[in-house]
Amino acid sequence: MATPTTNAMKKPQTMQKLLQPIQKVLDPTKMGTWNIVRRPPIENNTVIQGRPRQEGSNAFRTHQAKEGVRLRKALQALTHGKNIFVYHNMRTNQVVYSLTRYLDKNNVLRQMVYHGKKTVPATLRKDMWVPYYSVHFDQAQVGLRAYHLLREFAMQRQLAPPREMITITEAWLAQKRPRDPNAAEEFNEKWNDKVGWLMKPKDRARALMDQKATSVADVAAVLAIQQEEIKDGFAGGQRGYLTRTARRRRRAARAKEAAVAVRQAERVAAFEDALSLPNVRYKVQEVVEDDAVSRALQEVENPVKILWTDVHDARFAAQWPDRVRHGELDLSRDHVMPGQKPIYDDIEVLADNAFKEKGVQADETVPVKN
Repeated sequence: MATPTTNAMKKPQTMQKLLQPIQKVLDPTKMGTWNIVRRPPIENNTVIQGRPRQEGSNAFRTHQAKEGVRLRKALQALTHGKNIFVYHNMRTNQVVYSLTRYLDKNNVLRQMVYHGKKTVPATLRKDMWVPYYSVHFDQAQVGLRAYHLLREFAMQRQLAPPREMITITEAWLAQKRPRDPNAAEEFNEKWNDKVGWLMKPKDRARALMDQKATSVADVAAVLAIQQEEIKDGFAGGQRGYLTRTARRRRRAARAKEAAVAVRQAERVAAFEDALSLPNVRYKVQEVVEDDAVSRALQEVENPVKILWTDVHDARFAAQWPDRVRHGELDLSRDHVMPGQKPIYDDIEVLADNAFKEKGVQADETVPVKN
């Protein structure tokens, strides 16, 4: 039996816990498209360009838009290089790589190679680009190196493609052969003697733009290359010998990066204070999922996690390194790539409410048919 003194001591501690604000964690990779991030809250009559500005003025709106760009860059810096998000075009199967969950117009168009008329879009149509897969690393330096290699491989294949990629084959003719018997006979008379020839420019452009299968093979090859680079000390910054001038430049660059990191941290902290309420405290930081895939990665050295919209696309690669673990992306209805699909260890919820047969009242019992 507890003494009155013990109960009196527990009561203030319980009240103190209830009065503490609830802390909620926000994923910085998913905040770039939020309106509150694109146009962060700024007090009215803020001094802008030497004068206090009103909310409806052009100077205030321009300043707010610029602050939104700076805030998005500060949020991206928290996880920059640790994630690579891959999208593919629904019509042409073109593949683009991004370091953010959302697509940037300039970044997408910069990866497009001109193969002829109508091969490079005039602008970014977000309804044509869908999430393909995402690659997640534990070190930013390794992720940035993989991003560089993926972009380089994709560009090299399109500018200097292997001959077998743009050559007419029996399999390629089987895909283009019409179903109508008469049309198929005319097609065979025209194309059967051209096996081994180079494709026409229009067909060649379609073949070069289709990077959906080769992108998966590139990821597997890049991860295999990085295994050797990590053994050589690439991830630890011990690769090669640096001269005195190179070391001095590296020290200056690191000092500049440290100063930028301090300003970005202050910007993120101010944004957290603006979002927080007296009873809710928001914290912007990297979110680590606690699931079977993440627990398996803890047992691997230099782990890599790949999340797929369709996990069967992983079969495009002949072999995957042992440090890779595969998962699934959650479903999404917009152009922003979702996170990992939740896994229910105990039970999977198939329905939230009870089923009701048409014509039956809610309070009536419906027998279940086996």
